[in-house]
Amino acid sequence: MPDIIKILPTEVSNKIAAGEVVQRPSSVLKELLENSIDANSSKIKIVIKNAGKNLIQVIDDGQGMSRNDMYKSFIKHATSKINKVDDIFSINSMGFRGEALAAIASVSMIEMSSSKLNENDGYFIELNGGKIISEKELIGNKGTSIKVQNLFYNVPARRNFLKSDFVELKHIINVFNNIALSHNEIEFSFINNGEEIFYLKKESLRKRIISIFGEKIRENLIPLNEDTQIASLNGFILKPGFAKKSRSNQYIFVNNRSVKSQFINHSIFSSFDGLLRDGYYPGYFLFINIDPTKIDVNVHPNKTEIKFDDDQNLYSIINSAVKHCLGIYQVSPVLDFDKDPSMDISYSQTKTYPKIPSIEVDSDFNPFQIFNDDKVENLFSEKSQNIIESDIEIEDKKFIKIFQIFNKFIVSASTSSLIIINQKLAHQRILYESFLKSMFDSAEDIQKLAFPLEYRLSNEQLILFKKIDSEFKSLGFEYELNKSQLKISSIPSQLKMSSIEDIIDNILNDEYDFDESNSLSNSDFFAKKLSKSSSIKSGKKLNLNEQEFLVNQLFSCKEPNLSPDNKQIFVTLSKNDIENIF
Repeated sequence: MPDIIKILPTEVSNKIAAGEVVQRPSSVLKELLENSIDANSSKIKIVIKNAGKNLIQVIDDGQGMSRNDMYKSFIKHATSKINKVDDIFSINSMGFRGEALAAIASVSMIEMSSSKLNENDGYFIELNGGKIISEKELIGNKGTSIKVQNLFYNVPARRNFLKSDFVELKHIINVFNNIALSHNEIEFSFINNGEEIFYLKKESLRKRIISIFGEKIRENLIPLNEDTQIASLNGFILKPGFAKKSRSNQYIFVNNRSVKSQFINHSIFSSFDGLLRDGYYPGYFLFINIDPTKIDVNVHPNKTEIKFDDDQNLYSIINSAVKHCLGIYQVSPVLDFDKDPSMDISYSQTKTYPKIPSIEVDSDFNPFQIFNDDKVENLFSEKSQNIIESDIEIEDKKFIKIFQIFNKFIVSASTSSLIIINQKLAHQRILYESFLKSMFDSAEDIQKLAFPLEYRLSNEQLILFKKIDSEFKSLGFEYELNKSQLKISSIPSQLKMSSIEDIIDNILNDEYDFDESNSLSNSDFFAKKLSKSSSIKSGKKLNLNEQEFLVNQLFSCKEPNLSPDNKQIFVTLSKNDIENIF
């Protein structure tokens, strides 16, 4: 019987490995930038075309490579970062596996040129699918330039899995932000489709954060510094008032490496207990410096996951450091404008002493009188019965008796059933259909603002906003955009002026596969996003008129059963269902 186990050809194994290391264009950029940083570069230039699908180029002024080093760099497991097994447990460089360039080269077309600092001549090589097709000597600037073109050109199935340019560019910018934040000593230039969108000179961490995220963040930065025997912490915590409904402003770095860590996120989140509104997440730029022998970064090929030797103590240190930081700067809880005002204590009451309630005794009361047949009959007297029936039977109304429970649900009764409605989801459905109608019928129901809203977009937000401005206009927004300054003069009538900033943030920070060729899909997304951002929240107390309006509007919708995200809006309990319960 012939053998069935075979050794895969190098070409096949490299493409398999590329699936782990190179997941999308942003993965390529991450690996190239880490190589430039390990080469002790002081200036790095990034050039992107078509969200990295056509071109990703990184140019640095680092130490460069010799001709032989350039050849070896594209061989799997060839690296200058480690020499022996023990080196894996004390890694100080960004890269160390020796897999990235081999994996990238196997699924793209690459041009690389490099000149060492102490040599006059440089060298150029060109590869297609991992194979060298041309090479030559050249005279060029010191450092290295690498172009990655036509990513996944030889793996069409992988290329088809890439998202739209809108999404891929967001991932690329996120990678750039992580690298630029953790290496503020390096000068960066970022060019997208021929337009320079970032130029970051060497600067302090505070200034680097402001350069990337805009001036608005300046006043919300709270410095954090804590030194312990286990680790030293530094960076900035954002004030609770700057919290977002997404985790977009959460950055964690361990020894200047961007990482993801659930337990660190939880430690910081618990430090903000009582300071945040429901559904909001704190922002932070946390840098943890720790002995490399106390961590393991060799967990996943993308090197974003990490294991700590003493994670329990580190959890406590981070938690107490953030609390201490918030305490020093006297951070107070965010005002909750959705709170039920009936629960507030008036100013006059706070200045008076509580009165001792008086006790009144009815000497004629007989607790056993309730069991008298005459008394029981009186509980259901004709007058009482008329009151009960008048509550239930109101002519010309489909839903008759209505009330709110737990400030979350509206209960409505008909002659044959009981309906329990989720008020939040119901309002989302009403707004969703209203927004869609406005977009396709040309929005006329808009509200002019007496005082225009001014909102400054970050560089990242500005790029994305330009791609979706037609959707904003179709909804009824009227605005002027001057560089990064957005001046809004009109908004859809369904929206509250106070929620506009949150809505813009949510849309521009959302993980959305934006397809510029599919206006129907994009309109649907915006209608969903706006309805979720501007709907009433669970826990909001509604008066009777608001409850009736919500119910009537819901059952006037084309699809009253499901929310925009296909969640069930209400349940119906028939008379038989209720009887079966008992």
